[in-house]
Amino acid sequence: DPQESIDFNGNTGPFIQYSYARIRSIFRKASDLGLDLNKQDQFSVPSEKEKNLIRMIYRFPTVVEDAGSNLSPAIIANYVYDLAKEFNQFYHDCPILKEENSEIRNLRLQLADQTGKIIKQSMHLLGIDVPERM
Repeated sequence: DPQESIDFNGNTGPFIQYSYARIRSIFRKASDLGLDLNKQDQFSVPSEKEKNLIRMIYRFPTVVEDAGSNLSPAIIANYVYDLAKEFNQFYHDCPILKEENSEIRNLRLQLADQTGKIIKQSMHLLGIDVPERM
């Protein structure tokens, strides 16, 4: 279904691409606010939502290895979709730029940064570009 292939909801490439563009937007706004991702503040103890995202990020190397061993790019496709879903839930529930506690904000910025890098790398492995803006 051609209409389904461009849907921003559900298990589609545009949904994942939009998630990446959303992350890049966070960093453009962070830069405009003068926030420094590389600032060496201590990080807070993660909330459950943050821990869920950390677990997803941690799985990436194993997912790539499994996909290679099984000659199955679908493993990466399913993972990156699940990661985008997890990030969007995190983004909905956990303010990033509006978080006043700098330790929590920096942790969330780091999580968004790592998620964006993994989405970009995953999509590259699948031969799909990710736009900076949508």
